[in-house]
Amino acid sequence: MIPRYARPEMSAIWTPESKYGIWLEIETLAAEAMAEYGIIPADAAKAIRERGNFDVDRIDEIEREVKHDIIAFTTSVAEFVGEEARFLHKGLTSSDVLDTCLAVQLTRASDILLADMDALLESIKARAYEHKMTPTIGRSHGIHAEPTTFGVKLATYYAEFSRNKKRLEVAREEIATCALSGAVGTYANIDPRIEEYVAERLNLEPEPVSTQVIPRDRHAAFFSALGVIASSIERLATEIRHLQRTEVLEAEEFFSAGQKGSSAMPHKRNPVLTENLTGLARLVRSSVMPALENVALWHERDISHSSVERGIGPDATIHLDFALARLKGVMDGLIVYPDHMMANMDALGGLHNSQRVLLALVEAGCSREDAYRLVQRNAMKTWQERTPFADHLKADADVMAKLSTEKVDDLFDLDYHMKRVDHIFGRVFG
Repeated sequence: MIPRYARPEMSAIWTPESKYGIWLEIETLAAEAMAEYGIIPADAAKAIRERGNFDVDRIDEIEREVKHDIIAFTTSVAEFVGEEARFLHKGLTSSDVLDTCLAVQLTRASDILLADMDALLESIKARAYEHKMTPTIGRSHGIHAEPTTFGVKLATYYAEFSRNKKRLEVAREEIATCALSGAVGTYANIDPRIEEYVAERLNLEPEPVSTQVIPRDRHAAFFSALGVIASSIERLATEIRHLQRTEVLEAEEFFSAGQKGSSAMPHKRNPVLTENLTGLARLVRSSVMPALENVALWHERDISHSSVERGIGPDATIHLDFALARLKGVMDGLIVYPDHMMANMDALGGLHNSQRVLLALVEAGCSREDAYRLVQRNAMKTWQERTPFADHLKADADVMAKLSTEKVDDLFDLDYHMKRVDHIFGRVFG
């Protein structure tokens, strides 16, 4: 992971020191549980707790010889503990330590991500209320459709990230499992009470049945949740990028004093942060397919998942943490141009009211097909001539046979399109 897209708190979870510290705590808790149940001497558990330590460089040195990370680790710990270390790792298999550690790391990462999402939600909510009644044109297929408000636009993202928060909470719950079940998961050499003891103290749940590894459907669900969150980040980032285009310029990223947009063109103000978010979203989603493919391991275990998780565990969580924090910063500083929104809305001469005219003609007795034909033929003139839509309607005898001039003017009232905004906000924000 390159430091450019990493924040210290999340990165710290994935350092070798952090990982080995969790391994040592798992081994120590297991020893203390065994001592409590009379399986190993109490003095041994006490020695492991008091003298247990490790040396990262020494672990690397040992692993170069033995080609096994857990053995290298327990050997390093034993050098600190002394004779009582013979009771270390009793009845356990490597996956017991590795999988339980990964569960701890992913739950800690989840807690940071959930806090990130809370901060982002608050930012989106504040901007949504700020622009609750700021009119803007809605677009379908990138083409002007009907008016909405910028607040309603942002409310859709608030609702989406609220759903994403729930997804992550469920994923965190699923991933928070502990397995200390020994070789092939039968507990033949370790009492199930040891697993329960360790799980309780690590705030995990015992895995109901493990095969020697925690089933990887849990991890697949976790990384899939991260992928969905990343896609939501990209959706909002893409919206801002479109709104910042020169021809649109309804909103743009904050451009700080001294910031440079281009090495060649001094006038440029580019949407660099949201473009960066689009790229980061791709990286987070790239973890989803390998996580899904990790589900189908051979028999009771293989290690084809191991190399994958060593990469996607830190990469996906660190990238997503950075992206959520960056998106919050973008939302906090987003510059909104209500005047530009109105100018863009008016650029097509009121065509956004075409459905209102259509419905009025139907209510006045036209068939829907005839009403559509009448509205469309006048709308096409507005498209081609860039002249007011209402003027064409008033000049059309077939339209005016059904509608009065006053009625046509009334159909172009902008407030009509904003009458349900309070209802929408009530649903989204309560």
